Amino acid sequence: MPTPGFSSRVPAPLLVLLAVVSVQFGGALAATLVPTIGAAGSVTLRLLISTVILLAVARPRLRGHSRAAWSTVALFGLALGAMNWSFYASLGRLPIGVAVTIEFLGPLVLTMALSRRAADIVAVGGAAVGVLLISRALNVPFDQLDLAGLGLAALAGVLWAAYILLSKRTGAAFSRLDGLALAMVVATVVVTPFGWGSMPLWTGGVLLKGLGIAVLSSVLPYSLELLALRRLSPRVFGVLLSLEPAVAALAGLIVLDQRLTTWQVTGMVLVVAASVVVMGTTRGGGPALEEPGATAGA
Repeated sequence: MPTPGFSSRVPAPLLVLLAVVSVQFGGALAATLVPTIGAAGSVTLRLLISTVILLAVARPRLRGHSRAAWSTVALFGLALGAMNWSFYASLGRLPIGVAVTIEFLGPLVLTMALSRRAADIVAVGGAAVGVLLISRALNVPFDQLDLAGLGLAALAGVLWAAYILLSKRTGAAFSRLDGLALAMVVATVVVTPFGWGSMPLWTGGVLLKGLGIAVLSSVLPYSLELLALRRLSPRVFGVLLSLEPAVAALAGLIVLDQRLTTWQVTGMVLVVAASVVVMGTTRGGGPALEEPGATAGA
């Protein structure tokens, strides 16, 4: 994990950008694992490793919490596990840049709904056009669209919005990383029965990839975000997160050799622009961006 001394020497915006790059390249690495052990197996492996690391770091306190707090962290864990599962399943069907862009609509629409500014409504309308372009719904016959993949990415977006709301409630009920660590335990317990059947395929190479995914997608970005938010306003943080679809497309190109069409890139630009407008002008920078783990496919 990055040390406080490290964070004081590195500009806070750069820490967030490093977190975004880490998450998206972790997602690209996960996309190489899904064909081997499946989405459920990939999520199980990532959660098992991430949870062990996070528990060792956070050492969450188990006593002194109310029944309402435990209910909140349980729901948070369910949302976390289901979000990652649906997102990884979409990676088996869609380019990562497409999946992340569609998933990004979840927090975007949530932020717009909470702000209710006219400019935000227009921005989300532009983002909707962008999603139509990136999904290729306007230039590909309907029967050739991967509706399952698009639906899984959209479901991940809905669950990401739920994750954000529950993250804020969990952060209020538990000290900094305690709630997240306990939610990871819940997510692992829920997902593991579905991914455990892939264990015979967990070779040394698969385990090494799982470790890389856990570090890139969870441990490193959570730490970087936590350090950055001590010196960075939520508004600026929200704007920087808006770069995630573009970084995802870059990761897909470098790691997976996934190339998007001109129309898909145009759609992505519309979604990123909408995110900048909504998250950059909304008071507070969007819902619950004070908590670590706000990056896509967390």
